[in-house]
Amino acid sequence: MNSATKSSSRLLLTACIISFASFFASYMRIPIVPLFAASLGADTVQVGMINGSFMLTAGVLSIPSGLLSDRLGRRLPLLGGMILLSVSSLMLYWSNSPLQMAAIYLLFGMGLSAFSPSLMSYVADFTPPDMLGQAFGWYTMALYGGMTLGPAAGGFLGTVLGLRSVFLIASGLIFTMFLVAFAFLPAQSVGHSRGVVSPAILSSLMKLMKNRKLIACLVATLGGCMGFGMFITFMPLYMRSLEMDTGQVGFVFAAQAVANGLSRLPTGKLCDRIADKSVLVSCGLAVFAFSLACFGICDSVLSLMATAAVMGISLGIAFTVICTLIVDIVPMDFRGLAMGCYNTSAYFGMMLSSIGLGAIIREEGFKVCFFLIGAVAVTAMFLFRILYYRHKGTG
Repeated sequence: MNSATKSSSRLLLTACIISFASFFASYMRIPIVPLFAASLGADTVQVGMINGSFMLTAGVLSIPSGLLSDRLGRRLPLLGGMILLSVSSLMLYWSNSPLQMAAIYLLFGMGLSAFSPSLMSYVADFTPPDMLGQAFGWYTMALYGGMTLGPAAGGFLGTVLGLRSVFLIASGLIFTMFLVAFAFLPAQSVGHSRGVVSPAILSSLMKLMKNRKLIACLVATLGGCMGFGMFITFMPLYMRSLEMDTGQVGFVFAAQAVANGLSRLPTGKLCDRIADKSVLVSCGLAVFAFSLACFGICDSVLSLMATAAVMGISLGIAFTVICTLIVDIVPMDFRGLAMGCYNTSAYFGMMLSSIGLGAIIREEGFKVCFFLIGAVAVTAMFLFRILYYRHKGTG
């Protein structure tokens, strides 16, 4: 192993640790916030609005944050985002109303919009092209492992220590990762262009939006994350309606997390070896849609855990490959912006389900919404295939 490969491996390991721990801490709050908001008098619509507030902010700001990382380097937006994530957790500890929680979650969204595209671009910058699949297999395994193990730990800690204590623990862990990033990530990512004047955001976006293959990836991300948003926002309340406790919520999130994480690395290796990577995205979305619909007929912890595990595998397959496809087709000088578009699609998808489905749940119930969101995921899969192959056909 030469020195360049060793350096790349060290940076990848550092990025994975930071990603896992930061998303773990941030998403510890996911099952806690709905329950904490409900204890302050919020209903399902208000809970959806609280989660939707951070998703909206993260979605709107991810694109300019990604462009900023292209122009100023990855370090400044990354570190600034981590400070905002830590501070927002600390502020949630002192909140006393659903309105205060929604306002604080706007700050949380600002932090995620700066943090996530910058760190993803770091990974793409220092990874050799022939190892992108494996690198993003590791990175997305860390990212989504944190996103899904975090709620499981949050549910457990909320039961043992109380809901408010989870916010303090999350704040401290994120600040620790800030120190790690400050100490070990380079001020300028390896291979990042220097001295290149980037075009304005509008012209940059227009150039990227002409790439139909990129559009296909963003559509798949949007549809998939609408389903994931339903899971992370309303699963705790769904299980509460089935008279299950916070600890059991943690078990369901853990089942999804373990399956999700274990599927990432083999998917990344397979992605590097096959010519048509889009097949993996389509298969992942199809299974994902099926698992979402199945939640509507689950009425026990074991059935929910089994379905969550299947959903985790499908997410691991689809989103590992989507990240690799985006890096393959976007020039390095636009990589941060493209990752910002990816994150915008992800957060908007989660926001749409958080904000839009609360009223439907109130009127029609959880089961109808699970069937509905499964149909949305199927639609996203078909749109992905149409756009992807049209791109191939038109060259």
